Amino acid sequence: MTFCRTLANLLLTGTIALASTAHAAGITLHDARNRDVAVADFARTVSIGGAITEILYALGLESRLVGVDTTSLYPAAALHDKPNVGYMRQISAEGVLGLNPTLILAIQGSGPRETMDLLETAKVPLVLVPETFSEEGLIEKIKLVGHAMGVDARAECLSTAVATDLAQLRALRAKVTKPVRVMFVMSLLNGRAMVAGHKTAADEIIQLAGATNAVEDYDGYKNIGDEAIVAAKPDVVLSIERGKDSLQADAVYAHPGFALTPVAANKSFITMDGLYLLGFGPRTAAAARDLSVKLYPALAEGGAFTSALSAANCRQ
Repeated sequence: MTFCRTLANLLLTGTIALASTAHAAGITLHDARNRDVAVADFARTVSIGGAITEILYALGLESRLVGVDTTSLYPAAALHDKPNVGYMRQISAEGVLGLNPTLILAIQGSGPRETMDLLETAKVPLVLVPETFSEEGLIEKIKLVGHAMGVDARAECLSTAVATDLAQLRALRAKVTKPVRVMFVMSLLNGRAMVAGHKTAADEIIQLAGATNAVEDYDGYKNIGDEAIVAAKPDVVLSIERGKDSLQADAVYAHPGFALTPVAANKSFITMDGLYLLGFGPRTAAAARDLSVKLYPALAEGGAFTSALSAANCRQ
């Protein structure tokens, strides 16, 4: 009962706050829920999704942030300086609304759905940012976030820099003559590997790096057995760093399925920072370049990847 009363008060507060600043910005966006969302005030923004937070910092908008989620790992100042509203798929409406936001930017897939529905009921503008794992999707994500915050010129600057880096990546990728087969393994529990199929961030980053996803038969993430691993014939296993829960190379090489593939024979295991590798934020081209050089060391001989992003100043 206490929670309900508190949440009701927060909903009312959010409604009043929005009404008092109505049409201050006068921005309308079409979001991932296929809705038109009117943004009246972006002075107190909550960011749910590491890529969104990274974009906001790259645009110099951190002073408008009043809260971030636990996936907002870059830059490190985000979680250090801002209140934490929890994991993006387990958000509490009370925790978000308690920050008295005037705008909520959430990556598609944030939840649970009940929380998203409650946040909409609060009348605080909730923009669900589309998550499309592609070069075009990344550019559109940057532009939408910038437009929601009323800084279209800065967003154009950032998207141009990212597009330039992606173009450099395409030129690098064109030098690959024999793509290796990469299997992205999220976890290895009870002898079963959870791997990434198509329509995932892992699938797209593998392709951006000039490689082939060894998992060809399905979309999303799925647990597979030893026979499927052997049949996929991966040359490399790719995973992400997860602290003490990180997948270890020795566990992969000793696995009955991987032991019968080139992965174990060649000791081919790569692990990278999760947000950097899979976040599909401004640094994605650099992450794909780093992965590409790990997969094809000879590509490093072609000279340094001169990032337009690092040289750009899109913060003002």
